Amino acid sequence: MSIDRLNWVDDAGQSAGSARFTRRAALAMGLCLCCVPMRGFAAASLSLKDVGNGLFIREAPHEEATRANNGGIANIGFIIGRDSVLVIDPGGSLADGQWLLSEIRNRTSKPIRHVVMTHVHPDHCLGASAFAEERPDFIGHHALRSALDARGSYYRQRLVEIIGPESVGGIVYPTREIEDVAEVDLGDRIIRFTAHGTAHTDCDLSMFDTSTGTLFPADLLFVDRVPSLDGSLPGWLAEAERLKGVGAARAVPGHGPAMVDFGSAMAKQVRYLTALRDETRKAIAQGIAIDEASRTVAAEEGEGWVLFDDYNDRNVIQAYKELEWE
Repeated sequence: MSIDRLNWVDDAGQSAGSARFTRRAALAMGLCLCCVPMRGFAAASLSLKDVGNGLFIREAPHEEATRANNGGIANIGFIIGRDSVLVIDPGGSLADGQWLLSEIRNRTSKPIRHVVMTHVHPDHCLGASAFAEERPDFIGHHALRSALDARGSYYRQRLVEIIGPESVGGIVYPTREIEDVAEVDLGDRIIRFTAHGTAHTDCDLSMFDTSTGTLFPADLLFVDRVPSLDGSLPGWLAEAERLKGVGAARAVPGHGPAMVDFGSAMAKQVRYLTALRDETRKAIAQGIAIDEASRTVAAEEGEGWVLFDDYNDRNVIQAYKELEWE
């Protein structure tokens, strides 16, 4: 589905003190906190990796968003085709998106015709307004618009509180919505999009570069940083199997190294998600309360995962609320 005009909301003049949200209140509202900015984390310098074949990836630090990193905590990048450029997530803020735009222009003057927003989390989509003057197709899952309506203002306000309104920008809606599978051609280079069922979120979009066999699963694949559940645990495991069917040897995860072996990386994530599912079901069957379960379920799975103690308990709570109704 295509929408004829760019739709975006820019309220950058809004006072940073006009609203305050606690993490407890946000959880009560059903909002994901996996990428919401928090104070007190160190920043890392930004760098872009040339991984070959016209593909450039910013390998992001395993941090929360801060003023120092401008919300640049997700892997983002771009593909330079024969005729045009495709952006792989526009970054976590206006400032982050502007940085990415400058990196593109340092390498090519080709038109930026596609900006992909792989899901609703702010570190992946709040930089889109930096690309508005390029007038690209903003590509997203068919459920992204409603997810932005539900959460975008909250995510944006929290970012304003941390990095300031001048660095945040507005909320950009998709101008092309992917219902199932679709393709774009960058010039003898076909990029295939797949709209997934509810998994990491309810609006996950993956990409596959048919020319190089590279998969871009976005946050359907976390490497090193612990996965964050904001959708459906059984659904995520099901979509992981679907991604395996693509047959990709290598992948660019939403968080982690710029390029990984897809099979081994997904296998590690599936082990954690499976343990989370199985131990949550066991806790429910034993009548263990959700608060106690959040402290014990999958607690032994933390080896090799950064920020495990910050997110596993929330993953358990999300899984418990879903699985108790099976």
